[in-house]
Amino acid sequence: MTTATILVCDDEPDVREMLQEYLSKRGFSIVAAGNSDELRAAIDRHAIDLILLDINMPGEDGLTTLRGLRNSNQVPVVMLTAAGEVIDKIVGLEMGADDYLAKPVDLRELEARIKAVLRRQSEPAPQTPQQDAPESAPFGAFTLDLTGAKLRDAEGQDVPLTAMEFNLLALFARNRGRVLNRDQILEQAHDRSWDPFDRSIDIRISRLRRKIESNPQKPQIIKTVRGIGYIYDPD
Repeated sequence: MTTATILVCDDEPDVREMLQEYLSKRGFSIVAAGNSDELRAAIDRHAIDLILLDINMPGEDGLTTLRGLRNSNQVPVVMLTAAGEVIDKIVGLEMGADDYLAKPVDLRELEARIKAVLRRQSEPAPQTPQQDAPESAPFGAFTLDLTGAKLRDAEGQDVPLTAMEFNLLALFARNRGRVLNRDQILEQAHDRSWDPFDRSIDIRISRLRRKIESNPQKPQIIKTVRGIGYIYDPD
């Protein structure tokens, strides 16, 4: 039984109580917060493994809170959004959210999403069969340490990555020179079901390009193969 600690941040007491009751019965330890200030205080007091973060909170909203978190903390975040708010979902992924789920929340799906994110966090390297698997790979001026699950800049300093971002870079590194379509990327690096209109991979690759490409508008490392997908071509 998992003993991961989940921080539930939502301004609605009924929602917090519902999530706490359900997830506690499934072996999670729950810490509750009603706003961003309580969330930050909880992070200081507890070892948090994952945050469930509502977007629509009075005062400092969830997206602003996420932006602040990502400046200093890479704990996985699953965003809770109002149904149909596509823009919020896209912005959340751009800012580094690991997943999102629309309200009203399906509790069984929520549990599955949480477990998937935690699994990716604990085992970040995708298990992709590959001959002569490298221990590191160049990404422009950066180097991906596949063994240590870290991205380092030219000075050897660690560059913050979410678990999903590392999964993507590792997948490309192990498939150097091979075109990967979105189906393959989602299956091997994201580990969740999707529909043909899911653009989360495009959003995340765009975000990665801003980190590793000297000119993200004209990528030279992770290139787009029009109508098919992407290819990692460091040469």
